[in-house]
Amino acid sequence: MYHWDKCLLNGKVSRMGSVVGAVGRGIVAGVAGTAALTLSEKLEQSLTKRPTSMVPAQVGAKVANVEPKSGAGAEKLNWAVHWGHGVTMGAVRGLLGATALSAPVASILHLPLVWGGDAALYTTLGIAPAPWKWGGQELATDLWHKGVLSVATSLVFIALD
Repeated sequence: MYHWDKCLLNGKVSRMGSVVGAVGRGIVAGVAGTAALTLSEKLEQSLTKRPTSMVPAQVGAKVANVEPKSGAGAEKLNWAVHWGHGVTMGAVRGLLGATALSAPVASILHLPLVWGGDAALYTTLGIAPAPWKWGGQELATDLWHKGVLSVATSLVFIALD
């Protein structure tokens, strides 16, 4: 008899708590991954003199239908969405970890989910053109930083498992 509170995870019957635990570990891993992303961005910006991206603030403003009243308000929204996004992507990595996928496969799948989801969101909200219209440097920079987020998040998630 099948019980609603059980599901098939990693080749064995497990309680729903395993999914919740995986998502919890993913959230912790997402915090670490976002810290790595932030460090990577700040290092790159110090070398290239590229300003801080305000795309997270633009996403937050469009999704929440708000307009920051000042530059300081936009910066606060930018950081909130930046960290909220990274933590959420950690939860996504946790969900991947709760499936029957191996850790390497789940880790490899995480990057296209992170980057593809972001690119689709930016395009849908009218914040950026489709990625194939981006310049090479912009595309490489975005892929690099999303890769840092994904790899760091996956490594921490695996270490916590």
